[in-house]
Amino acid sequence: MKIFRTPIYFPWFFPRRRWGFSSASKSVYLTFDDGPTPELSNWILEYLAKEDIRATFFCVGANAKSYPELMNRMIREGHAIGNHTMHHEKGTKVSKREYIESIKEASNYIDSTLFRPPYGRLPMIYGRSIRKNYKIVMWSWLSYDYDKSVPISEILEEASRIKAGDVLVVHDNEKVMDRIKELLPQMVQIIREKELTFEVISA
Repeated sequence: MKIFRTPIYFPWFFPRRRWGFSSASKSVYLTFDDGPTPELSNWILEYLAKEDIRATFFCVGANAKSYPELMNRMIREGHAIGNHTMHHEKGTKVSKREYIESIKEASNYIDSTLFRPPYGRLPMIYGRSIRKNYKIVMWSWLSYDYDKSVPISEILEEASRIKAGDVLVVHDNEKVMDRIKELLPQMVQIIREKELTFEVISA
């Protein structure tokens, strides 16, 4: 069984990380992890432009370095960007020094004070150092778009429970290439039927 909504006690344990926003805004915060990837990023950006939606892209430094034109397009079209490390390192698998260096290297290609740890894995001691320069952004709702064992119908059923203030995670990588093109428009429709708007996350 997949847990789409972040357990309520996570923000209690890590209160200095951003998990969501006030429901008073009547907005949700759509975020894309792992890009940019040429074919999919271009499709996502075209779709968002057509729907007049602004989102936040947490980008891998190596990808940002390879595709600066896509990074520029994201910014030019009103989206926010964030740092997702240089090579998508898992915080529990590398030393603190290596992890911080990865973020610093990625910052050469991603001009932002927003940071999201890949896989959501970030030891507390790492977080204390990162917070000196970055706002750590987690999420309140994870789509599992990358997991083909989870039917899109199940994701959409869970999307019906999205509420104001939620930070939503979908992906911009090759694993989700076909699924996201089917999933995203239906997710957006569900969210708009709730009369919620889309906002970017401010740095």
